[in-house]
Amino acid sequence: MLSHLPLDEAGKAPERLAHRRNLLQLVELRWLAVAGQLLTILLVQSLLHVPLPLREMLTLMAVLAVFNVAGWLRTRLPLRVIHAELFAGLLVDVAILTGQLYFSGGISNPFAFLFLLQVAVGSLLLRPRYVWGLVLVTTCALAALTRWHRPLALDGLAQAALSGDYVGGLLVCFVLCASLLVIFIGRILHNLRQRDASLAQLRQRAAEEEHIVRMGLLASGAAHELGTPLATLAVILGDWSNMAPFAGEPELREEIEEMQRQIGRCKTIVAGILSSAGETRGDAPVQTTLHAFLDDLVREWQRTRAGAVLAYRREGADLPIVADTALQQMVGNILDNGLEAAPGAPLRLDAHWDKETLTLRVQDRGPGFPPAMLDRLGTPYQSSKGTPGRGLGLFLSVNVARTLGGQVTAHNVPAGAEVVITLPLAALVPSGNKDQDGR
Repeated sequence: MLSHLPLDEAGKAPERLAHRRNLLQLVELRWLAVAGQLLTILLVQSLLHVPLPLREMLTLMAVLAVFNVAGWLRTRLPLRVIHAELFAGLLVDVAILTGQLYFSGGISNPFAFLFLLQVAVGSLLLRPRYVWGLVLVTTCALAALTRWHRPLALDGLAQAALSGDYVGGLLVCFVLCASLLVIFIGRILHNLRQRDASLAQLRQRAAEEEHIVRMGLLASGAAHELGTPLATLAVILGDWSNMAPFAGEPELREEIEEMQRQIGRCKTIVAGILSSAGETRGDAPVQTTLHAFLDDLVREWQRTRAGAVLAYRREGADLPIVADTALQQMVGNILDNGLEAAPGAPLRLDAHWDKETLTLRVQDRGPGFPPAMLDRLGTPYQSSKGTPGRGLGLFLSVNVARTLGGQVTAHNVPAGAEVVITLPLAALVPSGNKDQDGR
């Protein structure tokens, strides 16, 4: 299964499967060509009574059949099918068709324009350089048939000869038709690929949003369950703090106060989860300023991460914004990832903005992101730490930024990794404070 392959191998597997299926389609199309050639030869020989070099034409047809059997056997092998192999198969088809036309009138044979079928098939299956190579080969084959061929013994045409102007116009028409086929089939395929990519992106987005909903339901349920034991612990600790044995011991009193502070912090986290789930409006988005929001965020993050060193810089005029816990958690998750990537090493947070965009850059001095993770940034459970269940912080940050109309990108730098958060200020600035042009 693809899920058990490395990311680069899993990405190439659908393309390899498509090439194998294309080779099988060529085999099936070639059997139709063999049957069509045999039927045409029999009809022309028996009904129209036109003498044909049967030995030569049937030999070419037998060669094509043998080659097709070899092609069918090739589809049974586990070897990878490449574009050059498909191109070589089409060249064989062109060569056989050229030989059949050579023995049956050359350019005067109405089946000469079957070369366009080869060009159309190549446009669907091959890369552009191979397709244009096929156009060149078929044009040369058609031009050669205008000079070298065995004429058909038809009544009224035995002594006829095509004029040079007609032959030239015929070749120009063929090149024009073949080129238009290549160009427009290529454009249609490009549009179809773009549509498929957009649909795949929408399906991925829907799956991620469904995953977020499930996590929200689990977090909300856990918060409800934790509320009662936390309240019980708070009451018990309050009673202990008033008891004489504990009140008379300063060390015990200090430990009880520390436990009360930690329980208060847990209750704050639970309240934030319920607020995000819509259970309460106590922590609704509040209006602040960009400077105050960033300064408070950095101060709180450093206060709760003992020993963390963060070099913080901001550039830009102060602006009123509307902030909530989701925005704060998004930046906090990125900082936490950087801290876990390089514990003890200093982090760097640079914030700057213009009239339209807020950009936050977080740099760490860790080992950087693996290339496979950069290709799937923001996918749940994609973590460089090798621990099951990790990778959700970056996943949530990417989706919060996307909800606000922004994005999160990442790349490796010489001394570590850098994550860039880009947000439109229009999603943060209160409507009453926006410029007159709508920003």
